[in-house]
Amino acid sequence: MNKYERLKSELEATGKGRMKAFGSSMLPILKSGTALTFEKASEYKIGDIVFCKVKGHYIDAHKIIKMDAHKGYLIANNHGFENGWTRTIFGKVVVGEYQNQVIYRAASEKK
Repeated sequence: MNKYERLKSELEATGKGRMKAFGSSMLPILKSGTALTFEKASEYKIGDIVFCKVKGHYIDAHKIIKMDAHKGYLIANNHGFENGWTRTIFGKVVVGEYQNQVIYRAASEKK
């Protein structure tokens, strides 16, 4: 089982999961190696950073940039590259931690 399938199983079983994300596609919001905490949600909105599947590929931490009643959610990185439309979202990032510091907190999680 790879890290994406493990996270998907955790979200399905408990509604929460954790995974590290690597790469520069979400800079400056998330840094490579950020430990992400995901939660399953009843609804998702524009701006949410999500774990989803687009065109058969897992996307571990990209943003919802558009929503459409027929197409679902348009997923993109933080530099304008669009991955494509999906209806399959497993969960959203609620907290991102890098080097033991919180560098991202979802709007609904801010206190």
